Amino acid sequence: QVQLVESGGGLVQAGGSLRLSCAASGRSFSSYAMAWFRQTPGKEREFVAAISTSGTSTYYASSVKGRFTISRDNAKNTVYLQMNRLKPEDTAVYYCAARRGNSAYYYVLRYYDYWGQGTQVTVSS
Repeated sequence: QVQLVESGGGLVQAGGSLRLSCAASGRSFSSYAMAWFRQTPGKEREFVAAISTSGTSTYYASSVKGRFTISRDNAKNTVYLQMNRLKPEDTAVYYCAARRGNSAYYYVLRYYDYWGQGTQVTVSS
């Protein structure tokens, strides 16, 4: 069992930066692939970024590539999402997700076993 707690959300002006953190409890954090998804009211939750168990592979949605960076610190059981050059369309609730082992379907929501409660990110224009 893994529990995930996100933090770092808030209100920022367009062009600004935020760093989200997701702290995981439980054992064997390094055996879990991690991801960030986001959701706005009335829309489906969408993939943002993912990172492999070792951290050597990262994946991004086209809408955030070049602006967001996902990373992890297995010693601290934490995954991060550095968000730069934020845009109003990045406004959403951001969720951290975990699945045991790596998968080619890193962008598929249902392949993740554990979810955090979400953290709100609001980007003003």
